[in-house]
Amino acid sequence: MSPRSASVNEELRRRSRERLLQAAVEVVSEHGYEATTLGDITDRAGSARGLVSYYFPGKRQLVQSAVHRLMHRTLEEALEREPRTEDGRERMARAIDAILGLARDRPVLMRQHMAGLLQAEGFMPCPEQRRLAELLRDTVARHGSPDPDADYPMLRALLMGSVYAALVPGVPMPLPVLRAELFKRYRLDWELGVPPDTETASGGTGDTDLSRFFATGAVADHGGDGQSK
Repeated sequence: MSPRSASVNEELRRRSRERLLQAAVEVVSEHGYEATTLGDITDRAGSARGLVSYYFPGKRQLVQSAVHRLMHRTLEEALEREPRTEDGRERMARAIDAILGLARDRPVLMRQHMAGLLQAEGFMPCPEQRRLAELLRDTVARHGSPDPDADYPMLRALLMGSVYAALVPGVPMPLPVLRAELFKRYRLDWELGVPPDTETASGGTGDTDLSRFFATGAVADHGGDGQSK
């Protein structure tokens, strides 16, 4: 058997990383951050425990990257769902609903994520976070911002604050109230996006199957040409 091509090896590494990200989301959602070990995550991913350090400095970085990946893909799915639209106000409404939907549907995971951001390590940039940032910045630009670089951090802060307010133990704020405040700030009609009283959620479906967000399928080498299936 001929050796695998470099492109197939790269694809295998990418999919191995994706499996770790998906497993981190699943296990932390089920058990919380503190009760989750790297061994739990690698066991769920079917990966060698030493492989984590190849991709991530530690558990905190892995979990942050995993949540940012879920946020990015949830937001992307919401923005591009049918009917497709280029209307900036509708896209802003979908973005808000997507992030608030994660607070509604994955409270344990998002609460742990917010707590992690307040730890000593704080916010740690990663490829997943950069893709999320690009998508949110584009949303601000399409909404009509004259200065997306200045307005994007405010949108990010407002969304993070809303998620925190929705999940703070003991005194959570209702998501419809938070949504109303965000819609008021961005001058959005309540009917845009997916209002809370409708059946279909534009973000955070509550599905337990996360495979559509993480490319973890099999890879085959076709004569060393690097193609995968």
